Amino acid sequence: MRAIQITEFGGPEVLKISDVPEPVAGDGQVLITVDRAGINYADTHQVENSYLSKTELPLIPGGEVVGHTADGRRVVALVGSGGYAEQAVAHAPYAWDVPEGVTDGQALALVLQGTTAWHLLKTSTHLQPGESVLVHAGAGGVGSLAVQLAKLWGAGRVIATASSDEKRRQVLELGADAAIDGTPEGLEDRIREANGGKPVDIVLEMVGGPTFDASFAALARFGRLVTFGAASRQQAAPVDPGRLMKGSKTIAGFWLADCFANPQLLGGPLDELFGLTASGELRPIVGGEYALSDVATAHEDLRARRTVGKLLLDPTR
Repeated sequence: MRAIQITEFGGPEVLKISDVPEPVAGDGQVLITVDRAGINYADTHQVENSYLSKTELPLIPGGEVVGHTADGRRVVALVGSGGYAEQAVAHAPYAWDVPEGVTDGQALALVLQGTTAWHLLKTSTHLQPGESVLVHAGAGGVGSLAVQLAKLWGAGRVIATASSDEKRRQVLELGADAAIDGTPEGLEDRIREANGGKPVDIVLEMVGGPTFDASFAALARFGRLVTFGAASRQQAAPVDPGRLMKGSKTIAGFWLADCFANPQLLGGPLDELFGLTASGELRPIVGGEYALSDVATAHEDLRARRTVGKLLLDPTR
């Protein structure tokens, strides 16, 4: 079958089509004919071996797929790796039936980005009605869903950062109350200004470096900041414990992989997200679709922040 297999670590240039053996499902696994695979920012880290978990070669990237099983089920599945291919294998508890009213692209947007946004707001920061929420990269896969969920769940004010005028317009259309430039210089002041001169209660932060520092500085008393990425590939300055005590602030970390040991930590949120999507209350954004042969371009676009929403890979092209 055709697949993207890397034999060396690096940037988008190492992503090349190869002919590889078809996977075989073992006990407790399902074989999926892939209709679409999801493309994630984390994939760019995996390809260059800078992810939280180290990667071994050769590797077929791609952590999630949507497609059909031999018995005709339409499923969305987490596969760990192997998704950038015509066929993939998933452990049965991590393959969920996609309900009517949810498209393939929406299912892929929800299985990783959607469940991440769900846990960031409910598990990591315990959003309460009326609280203000700052969502970094509000036009991205997680951000575009987090903006909508925060509003659905009663946030008092939702502020999103985005890197261009067009993306800022998009996040306002998704329901954000304010959209600001996420450039680190002057960011703390822009956050407070967007929140009526006050610090914010909750920050969803995935940029790292000086963006993390400015976001923490703009955190209110009893505020919670959750970090779930480092898109800038920069580390934030260390936070002295005294700065946490003064203001009773919390910094949390979130990595969706820590939910993988218990499928219900994914399946429960996913059921809720499917329901909200089917009813029209939640609108997962599919931002682009790429042929298998164009996967390097997809990674280049992701790294250059030219994309919005969820990116899809079509293994048939």
